[in-house]
Parts: sequence; structure tokens; C-alpha cells
Amino acid sequence: MTAPLQYFIVDAFTDRPFAGNPAAVVPLSAWRPDGWLQSVAMEMNLSETAFVVRRDGGGFDLRWFTPKVEVDLCGHATLASAVALSQLGHLPDGAEIKFSTRSGVLSAGRRGDRYQLDFPLKPESPAAAPPGLVEALGVAPRYVGKNQFDYLVEAESEDAVRRAAPDFKRLAQTECRGIIVTARSATPEFDFVSRFFAPAAGIDEDPVTGSAHCCLADFWGRRLGKTALVGYQASARGGVVQVELRGQRVLLAGQGVLVARGELLVD
Repeated sequence: MTAPLQYFIVDAFTDRPFAGNPAAVVPLSAWRPDGWLQSVAMEMNLSETAFVVRRDGGGFDLRWFTPKVEVDLCGHATLASAVALSQLGHLPDGAEIKFSTRSGVLSAGRRGDRYQLDFPLKPESPAAAPPGLVEALGVAPRYVGKNQFDYLVEAESEDAVRRAAPDFKRLAQTECRGIIVTARSATPEFDFVSRFFAPAAGIDEDPVTGSAHCCLADFWGRRLGKTALVGYQASARGGVVQVELRGQRVLLAGQGVLVARGELLVD
């Protein structure tokens, strides 16, 4: 048996354990076969497992897997990767690190226990709801849009977002990565609230979805006339994502809590 591989589990976009969105992070010295990566993600059984490999020229390669598929962009597992690399001494306070990913080069900066991610903006445009989407969500839409990855459904109120109880089997038939349901916040603490459903990718409801905020930042920024906003993802675990629009980029900021570390004993 080869030497065990260390892994970390981090709760992202939260300042306390057992909240936010948990992700596993597995640092590797070199890439393993895709089937092995997918098997580890299935074993971890979290919404995402991140794998990082240090690059010869500096920075890290980064890939993200759900229990079923590899994904093109993931915010919370990138933040979790930054937390794990901080634990390993690769991201000291005040520093920044570069990740090479399927969505280009992303960066993560650290200021104490707060992490800021530089991600591409993923704006939506108006779209017709595909057959069965509204019925599967059980939410009356004020607006429906679609971007590169997801459908976005604006609900009438925060209460409607919180009360949504989708039929996940029917929702999984929608051809997209996931569905963002959002509304303006009912309290001044936040600008908007959201939830994210991705049953087709093996995730009925994602607790906190950084990549969805690459769309939400633009959507609510235009409606509210603001470039800096605070979103609350109203899942059972809950999480806070601060966003700042920078042209065709968006800064996603939040905290992360290391809750476990362990070893993979099988190759």
C-alpha cells in the first residue's frame, strides 16, 4: 500500500462549524486517473470534493467533482481549498494564490480568517421556463433567466424562496446544471436570498453555492443599482456570501472553518 493521502473537510461561507457548505479537499502530488477522482468524490459524498496539484511554475491546478460528475466552476470548494492550503502553509495571511481550472485562472486571497475569490461573472438573460420546471419547483416565478450553467427563477418574496419544496425527481429532468431560486431580502441585513437545486448533478439542494453568486451578483446588482452586495443562501445550513462586481469579474468573500482532517488509506 502506498503512503496515505491527507484530506481536509471545510465548512465554507460560514464562521462556525456545521453550517455553510462542507467540501472535501484532497491535495495530490500528481494527477490520478479521472475514475479514481470520481470514486473518491463519491466516497466523500459531499456536494463537491476538490483536488489540488501544485504546478511547477507556481500556483495549483484545481478540479471539482460532485458524487456524480466533474463540474466547471465551484465557489465553496475553492474557498475550502484555500483554507486547506493555508493549513499546509501555502497561503499565509495577506497572501494570494492562483488556481488553474476549467474556468480559467482563479485567485484566492486571505485576510485572517476571511477569504476572497476572484471569479468570472456569469450573467443570465431572459429565458422561457422549460416544460415542467415551474411545476417541479412549486414556485410562482416573477422572472426566469438562464446563464451558461443554470436557470434563475425570481420568486415573489423571501418567504416563497424559503418555503420552496421541489419535486427533485421531476426537477432532475431539466437540462441544466442547476436552478437558482432567489428574491430580495426581507431584512436590511442582506440584499437578497437564494437557494440552489441541482438534482441532475447528484445534489438535491446545495447548502451555499459560490458559483451561483457569479450570476446573482449581476442580477441583483443591476436591479438594486449596487456593486457590492451581501447574499444569504437560505438552505438548512445557511451561509453568507459577500459579492463585489468588477467588470466581467466578481469577488466572492466569506469565511471557512476546518472541521476535520484525515487520511485516505486506499489507492
